[in-house]
Amino acid sequence: MLGTDLQINHEGGRSNWVRLRTLVVLRWFAVLGQSLAILVASRVYGLQVDLIATSIVILSSIIVNVLAVVLYPQTQRLSDTAAILTLVFDVVQLGALLYLTGGLSNPFALLLLAPVTISATVLPLRAMMGVAFLAMAVISALSLFSHPLITADGTVLALPEMLQFGIWASLIIGLAFNAFYAHQVTGEINDMSEALLATQLALGREQKLTDLGGVVAAAAHELGTPLATIKLVSAELSEELSGHDELQEDARLIHAQAERCRMILQSMGRAGKEDLLLRHAPFQAVVSEAAEPHLDRGKQVVLDAAAESETDTIAPMIERNPAIVHGLRNLVQNAVDFAESRVEITVDWTDDTLSVRIEDDGTGFPPSVIGRIGEPFMRRRSVSLDIGRRPEYEGMGLGLFIAKTLLERTGARLRFSNRGSGRLHRKTDETGAVVTVRWNRSKLEVRNPELGPNKRILT
Repeated sequence: MLGTDLQINHEGGRSNWVRLRTLVVLRWFAVLGQSLAILVASRVYGLQVDLIATSIVILSSIIVNVLAVVLYPQTQRLSDTAAILTLVFDVVQLGALLYLTGGLSNPFALLLLAPVTISATVLPLRAMMGVAFLAMAVISALSLFSHPLITADGTVLALPEMLQFGIWASLIIGLAFNAFYAHQVTGEINDMSEALLATQLALGREQKLTDLGGVVAAAAHELGTPLATIKLVSAELSEELSGHDELQEDARLIHAQAERCRMILQSMGRAGKEDLLLRHAPFQAVVSEAAEPHLDRGKQVVLDAAAESETDTIAPMIERNPAIVHGLRNLVQNAVDFAESRVEITVDWTDDTLSVRIEDDGTGFPPSVIGRIGEPFMRRRSVSLDIGRRPEYEGMGLGLFIAKTLLERTGARLRFSNRGSGRLHRKTDETGAVVTVRWNRSKLEVRNPELGPNKRILT
């Protein structure tokens, strides 16, 4: 299964998503805002601000930005270490500026959440937590130590102790919530993007295999006659090795047919031929094709096809969609992997629906995760007794996500359950997983499929 072979990076290397230039531009905006705030506070509102000390703190950001622009190209992407150092500097710089301008009494203390939020989107979990704890430490220090803001007439602007504690608590809680939320959402978006990429790769591979099958079928069709002729003539030559003038003519015929074979192979190497007969197949034939690679893996795989309608006993013709073949193949592989000895595949159709039911005689899906099956990169948080013989199986994440995504794109509806669940009319002690795939018949069925001359597959 391609889903289990594909190596996907979930956590490490997230920081290389962000260019250094992005953080440099953000820091320039921060420098502009900080400078403007200090000027307004001192010149417009007359607050007594240590302009020298605050200017030095702001100048440090300017120096760091200039060095970053001079030493590194604009396209430089941050490593984990560089991203951590960059965000740590921003937290410390902003903390120092707040220390000089009233601490938590300064309404701009809220900006301490910005570096932590950025770290939650670009850093691994441990590094993000390090930046978050540093910001919490800075907030706690500012609640205890800071230079107060003093008005022109000498009035000290200080908050009541209870309000000071409330601001501290709100910043800590808001910081923790923002960091967790941003990290979680970014991780899920990343997982989904990579899973969809894997799905596209799986579908592309299946499409290539389908095209290759058409080329091979066309080759067998085109080469059948000349190869049969060569076989016949060589048999005749073996009986008539000497004394016959016809041998020279037969040799010429062999040469001509061999040349024809060479030309056909050369032509098909450049551009294959799509056999229109391979475009469509009976519904159960497509399901059988999907299950075929797993028939000889030591488990009994039984395919049963039957119509539920007495008036429509002939299987409908459908398009041989690579998404259907690959999706069902992944589901069959999952069933064979966990079956004790037997997998049952039931294909049926009605006037309105087409359905495939895949059952194994294993331990079934764990109740703790059955509601999340089909999510990309699903992981077990604990290995408990109810997981049974299905612990730590990577295919339960990406592989089933690929199958579910591909099949749903064809209009299918999937249901994952265990034997006996939801069957009020059937009592059974059998265990095993059950996957039901159902389509509206009108979306898949191809009536009177059009045939015609084979068409070239452009490469």
